[in-house]
Amino acid sequence: MKNEVAGSIFAVMSVISFICSYFFELITSNAEQYLGLIAVVFIDGFFGIIIGIKREGFQTRKAIKVLQRAITWILFLTVLLMVEKGFAGTDWLSETIITPFIVLQLISALKNASMAGFIKAEELNKILDRIDKHKGKRK
Repeated sequence: MKNEVAGSIFAVMSVISFICSYFFELITSNAEQYLGLIAVVFIDGFFGIIIGIKREGFQTRKAIKVLQRAITWILFLTVLLMVEKGFAGTDWLSETIITPFIVLQLISALKNASMAGFIKAEELNKILDRIDKHKGKRK
């Protein structure tokens, strides 16, 4: 009976070790993508929290939304990288899905930085005009 319990524990520990080592390898081999994603979410959240403090005071529930957004997008990136690793020909998947989100978060961070007073409105307009050259300059 003791050997059966020890064998079951060994089997469970082996599965847990496999899963942990798989995710460790996945994260370390794609560390730049994870760090870039986290940095973009947190810089946008940082400036958003500063604006919130200036306008209505610090609100924990709004600050927690930054963590929720980061965790959500980390999970999305993890699933996409697992699919890329498991299926040949899907190497483009994470870049196609995550890149638009990163661009929108960066634009949001620029807007929040401007609203918080870190970037002048004129500078922000110049940056945005360079992004959308086909629309012409602002007046």
